[in-house]
Amino acid sequence: MIRIDAVWLAVEPLDMRAGTDSALARVVRVFGAAQPHTAYLFANRRANRMKVLVHDGLGIWLAARRLHQGKFVWPQGGVALTHTLSRAQLDALVLGLPWQRLENGGVITLV
Repeated sequence: MIRIDAVWLAVEPLDMRAGTDSALARVVRVFGAAQPHTAYLFANRRANRMKVLVHDGLGIWLAARRLHQGKFVWPQGGVALTHTLSRAQLDALVLGLPWQRLENGGVITLV
């Protein structure tokens, strides 16, 4: 399978008609470069579709995911234009779950 060592999420929406070249151009513009073994995630404005661009060290993979009900939990525009995600957060995001709740590993610090 494809090795992914790092996952980055872009806050700004991407036109889902974008192909591999357009998505790669967006990665370079937003993240500065497409790093090997890194996944870059983009959603549309409604956050019910997501595209994932992965540089596997040799080439580029572009995958799409669409939710038929609901939407992906996507950060809204703010100070940060990008976020880094852990593998557990990526797994939650792809399922449409609130991935931000996994930031601290589920540690309860206040009752």
